[in-house]
Amino acid sequence: MSFQFTEEQIKRYSRHIILPEVGGKGQEKLLKSKVLVIGAGGLGSPSIYYLAAAGVGTIGIVDFDVVDYSNLQRQILHNTERVGTPKVVSAKKTVEALNPDVKVITYNTKINKDNILDIIKDYDVVLDGSDNFPTRFLVNDACYFLNKPLVSAAILRFEGQLTVFDYRDKEKTPCYRCLFPEPPPPGLVPSCQEAGLLGVVGGIMGTLQANEALKLILGIGETLVGKLLVFDALTTEFTKVKLRKDEKCPLCGKEPKIKELIEYDEGQCDIRF
Repeated sequence: MSFQFTEEQIKRYSRHIILPEVGGKGQEKLLKSKVLVIGAGGLGSPSIYYLAAAGVGTIGIVDFDVVDYSNLQRQILHNTERVGTPKVVSAKKTVEALNPDVKVITYNTKINKDNILDIIKDYDVVLDGSDNFPTRFLVNDACYFLNKPLVSAAILRFEGQLTVFDYRDKEKTPCYRCLFPEPPPPGLVPSCQEAGLLGVVGGIMGTLQANEALKLILGIGETLVGKLLVFDALTTEFTKVKLRKDEKCPLCGKEPKIKELIEYDEGQCDIRF
């Protein structure tokens, strides 16, 4: 049975539908897709907003924090009236006001090794917008074990970084642990509170995360698999670095040592891959 767009949907998604690379079939893919976003903060806010605008049919949002005044400099899903509100509740309200086509599933919880596999398993693509190394390693490993594409970004001060790990093809994609086998020692990386962040950097990198997710869903263009994109806001320069699989990687190497989820202690705020 062919998919039927409503009149409102044709108007809403008309700029997508006229693109030969997307068209009606591509928009149908988006409406039937499911994307999970870890974190409704500086990265998650723009990612979620653009995925919702694009018509991604189901968006899962994981966050256990509440909206704070200090968030409003960059976290565009939230507003002053919602200070003290759980971020997932605030995010859901914003998305539903933007696009009624989108089903929002909220997880007002801290992910851990006991719940992450169950949360991730039904989604097509996972976006990591978390701000600490233990979560990043946990999300990466869970996506690896479940063969889920992972779009991972990090921001600090005036810099942003982005890459894609497409674990549907483990032979070609390096993994997060190819870059960092394990989290750095506590105190080595400064926290976001200590180092600061230019708010727009989160907007740029989060939007790029959404872009990579849309390409993965639509099967178009060239993703950042095997590449690390680095953005410098002070010079407005993007640098692309090639990533290679590490044959000695403890997760995806020839003799893997990690065969189940590991939950590290809480670390500092993430700065880079």
